[in-house]
Amino acid sequence: MKVFILAALVAVVASQGYPKPQYPKPQYPAPAYPAPSYPTPAYKATAYPAPAYPSPAYAKSTEYAPMPYNFNWAVKDDPSYNDYAHQETADDKGYVTGSYRTLLPDGRTQIVDYKADDYTGYVADVKYDGEAKEYKPAYKPAGYPSPAYPSPAYPSPAYSAPKYPSPSYPSPAYPSPKYPTKY
Repeated sequence: MKVFILAALVAVVASQGYPKPQYPKPQYPAPAYPAPSYPTPAYKATAYPAPAYPSPAYAKSTEYAPMPYNFNWAVKDDPSYNDYAHQETADDKGYVTGSYRTLLPDGRTQIVDYKADDYTGYVADVKYDGEAKEYKPAYKPAGYPSPAYPSPAYPSPAYSAPKYPSPSYPSPAYPSPKYPTKY
């Protein structure tokens, strides 16, 4: 009984509402510049004639009741690591249920069970089957031999520029640049 009286008291107080606060209207200073004035356009507005054809009148599209259906498909190809499947069923009221699964690169299988209708929309339940493993692509280099190109007919160069000056390489034919030591 006490709870009922307390609830009634809270309802009465909440229904009275709060008065709207009265704030003073803000007073803004007049701008220090004149109001902009724009010249009227020098051209005359184009008057287009009414179209010579009637406006299209579209017929209301026919509403069809949902058609029941059932389909499924699956792909299982071990050499290419493709493992997919999809199954879906719909009834004559527009209620759709289904599931699909796919093999993930980490070795797990992702399974999605879903339902969809006009009231709740699309609702999915996602599960994972298996344990994740480190992904290592199945790439194997081709077993081709390295190409056997003939050696060039011209002689190898006698001088090749080093990355860093060293005594084992001769100095270049051009003079080295002279930089000032003090600025």
